[in-house]
Amino acid sequence: MPDRLIIFDTTLRDGEQSPGASMTKDEKIRIAKQLERMRVDVIEAGFAASSNGDFDAIRAIAANVKDSVVCSLARANDLDITRAADALKPANRSRIHTFIATSALHIEKKLRTTPEQVYEQARRAVRLARNFTDDVEFSAEDGSRSDIDFLCRVLEAVIDEGATTINIPDTVGYAVPEGYAALIRELRQRIPNSDRAVFSAHCHDDLGMAVANSLAAVKSGGARQIECAINGLGERAGNAALEEIVMALRTRRDYFGLEIGIDTSQIVATSQLVSDITGFVVQPNKAVVGANAFAHTSGIHQDGVLKARDTYEIMRAEDVGWSANRIVLGKLSGRNAFRQRLQELGILPGCESELDTAFVRFKALADRKTTVSDDALLALARECGLAGTHVARR
Repeated sequence: MPDRLIIFDTTLRDGEQSPGASMTKDEKIRIAKQLERMRVDVIEAGFAASSNGDFDAIRAIAANVKDSVVCSLARANDLDITRAADALKPANRSRIHTFIATSALHIEKKLRTTPEQVYEQARRAVRLARNFTDDVEFSAEDGSRSDIDFLCRVLEAVIDEGATTINIPDTVGYAVPEGYAALIRELRQRIPNSDRAVFSAHCHDDLGMAVANSLAAVKSGGARQIECAINGLGERAGNAALEEIVMALRTRRDYFGLEIGIDTSQIVATSQLVSDITGFVVQPNKAVVGANAFAHTSGIHQDGVLKARDTYEIMRAEDVGWSANRIVLGKLSGRNAFRQRLQELGILPGCESELDTAFVRFKALADRKTTVSDDALLALARECGLAGTHVARR
């Protein structure tokens, strides 16, 4: 049986940290319900100690979401952890996600403390969180830039205290796939009690490698949770995009050999909801959810897709929630795509010479326009004498 991979969505927490992406409580509830509909395993609903508004939103999500685990972030201190626990009380299943930085840079420059104090603080935090829930995640912030010996010591200790998920964040998007996978693999090999926890990847996209790093962590590192966000929202350049992670795992199941519980038909609806609420427009060429992700303009591609979709499509548009793929007519389009679209509009050329004449006119029109609309095609058909008995009513 293939392994099961946990999909941890942080759109409502890390995604909201995108400048300008702040959401109201009601908006967060709408997104959380849609994430649940998509069958996300864990929904990180926010950071309870950050504000009263975030606390209220987490509590409301915990009360409304029944199937997914609801999670709150908490720094490794008593106040944050008890605040998270209070916000999560209504949840059917809850997780406290506590973190502290473990890199020398962060310990010295940001925390202004010592490695020994970080070690003790991490242990105490997990011990306290375990008083409220059996599901405790510990994150070693800036883990990808941490000393591995110190990281092993901290992680072994927090697993002893009861952490059931261990997250190794590439907080600043510094990692590369081979190195990040090797780090997680070495941690799992060196830490004596690593088999008692699920290892997790949380990657940022500063160098454009968040998805690649996350998938490498799973394939080569042995991680069994990926933390990601809808449309790749998140701090700075964002997080690994959930839709890309999920469809890579599904499309290349032969390579990854992992099961996921996501209902992929909900991906586009979720992406559009998040885009509408945050005001962050999805770029047209964005993988999976971009408007052009399943659109074909080149005549060679159009001809291939019309003959057999898998010539140029490795996924079906319908599988992620689009109604269908799109053939976009423009100056690069070929005769086969032109004929197909005319037929879809009810235009049936009486002979090949009529089609030839219309196609020449179409190419001249397409050279003056980016794309040729259906209305323009109908007008062209009338001008070429294809109207009347050859044109069905729309």
